Amino acid sequence: MRLFLSSYRFGAHQQRLLDLVGEPGRVAVIANACDAWPAAWQSAVTSDLYPLRRAGFQPEVLDLRDYLGRPAEVERALAAYPLIWVRGGNTFVLRAQMARSGADLALRRLLADDALVYAGYSAGACVMTPDLHGLESADDPAEVRTACGIEPRWDGLGLVDKRIVPHLDSPTDPEGLSRKLVRRFTAEGIPHWALTDDHVVLVDGEGPVLLT
Repeated sequence: MRLFLSSYRFGAHQQRLLDLVGEPGRVAVIANACDAWPAAWQSAVTSDLYPLRRAGFQPEVLDLRDYLGRPAEVERALAAYPLIWVRGGNTFVLRAQMARSGADLALRRLLADDALVYAGYSAGACVMTPDLHGLESADDPAEVRTACGIEPRWDGLGLVDKRIVPHLDSPTDPEGLSRKLVRRFTAEGIPHWALTDDHVVLVDGEGPVLLT
């Protein structure tokens, strides 16, 4: 299994992603964490295309809404890419769209077979953890009903064994919500990684390893 889970894009470890993938090629960009914000969706996607192209990749948007209720087709679509890039937004919305399309089960199978690399940042990283409780302090679960028409799910895909708190001490978190969540998890004895925007949780066959 190969995972590259960051707080913000490549973090400080772009080369480690390139090493994980090998020769940069096609990459599926999944932006469904932004589905509750239709006015910002396209600009959110565009903002990720440039850094991926600059790193040598050929990004193509893969919208999970095109595969709702079509799990076999979404698995075939995902399997066509050596790298899946899942951007940030609302973790609960992303989790719901993965469930509605069957991408959650497909990714588990494909990653178990080492058929592709999964790179996710912020929501795209958090969704790979066992449990999403606590993230409601930053991401609104009610947006799932608006964007997806279902109730929010609180389970992640469980492909890493700790929760992830992104954007620690980041300019993107002026209210310090991540720092507050870290204090809560620490007080409650909940295993977690607290990621600054430089940090990456890396899985490459073994691991996970925290890159600081």
